[in-house]
Amino acid sequence: MSFVKSFYKTDGFIESIFVGVDNYKRLIQDATIHIAFINTFKLMFYVCVFQVGFGIVLAILVDGIKRGSKFFRTVYFFPIVISATAIGMMFKLFYTYDGGLFNSIILMLNKWIPWLHLESTIWITTKSALRMIALPTVWQYIGFYFVIVLTAIKQIPRYLYESAYLDGINGFSKTIYITLPLIKNQIITCFILAITGTLKVFDMALVITEGGPLNQSQILGLYMYQKAFIDNRFGYGAAISVLIVVLGLSISLLVNKVFKKEDITY
Repeated sequence: MSFVKSFYKTDGFIESIFVGVDNYKRLIQDATIHIAFINTFKLMFYVCVFQVGFGIVLAILVDGIKRGSKFFRTVYFFPIVISATAIGMMFKLFYTYDGGLFNSIILMLNKWIPWLHLESTIWITTKSALRMIALPTVWQYIGFYFVIVLTAIKQIPRYLYESAYLDGINGFSKTIYITLPLIKNQIITCFILAITGTLKVFDMALVITEGGPLNQSQILGLYMYQKAFIDNRFGYGAAISVLIVVLGLSISLLVNKVFKKEDITY
């Protein structure tokens, strides 16, 4: 449906004029879509490195403890059940210059350690806005990948580790040579989910920056929403949605091609 709409100039209600590939020509010439395109890839990088990365590290650490693993599972998974809009609003309050959590902590530290000369900071600027969106986005879904990886680790037969201990392999070497190779397929799945999930992000950015300042935190999902539902340019919004789908499929196929899944039997 979106693919068909992308060939029309339509407001979604009365006006509907066939314009051929004009919406796609406009995509190429639109300076904002170029910024959104680059920012989406930057956000994808943050998500793959930190979201999946921390999920793997935490899963390995929790697998190594004998007591309290259920507590950590609950704590790490909890942010997922909160809506992105609520988390975005919470972090927007954290970033507030006067009375925000981060600046309040800085002022408190400045009283305790005056020689550091800490001062209140404007957290959302043209340079930092995208990172301020990435921070809550990464934090919210670390627990999701933590659960996937931890479940995969739990399926590894214990006798493999016991054999490794007899050969003198333990600690960090055990993780590198046994655990990570045996959960390779699940890690690839995590990367694909993280990449496709990034393309859907828009509510967090909408609440925190609305794409600003000066469109410097604009991302594809948010830009599509603004064009389709705020500017009432459904045809152009549909063209952006087609771009997002093509991008998601292409990157997923590329990841599968580069990191081939293997049949692992224990």
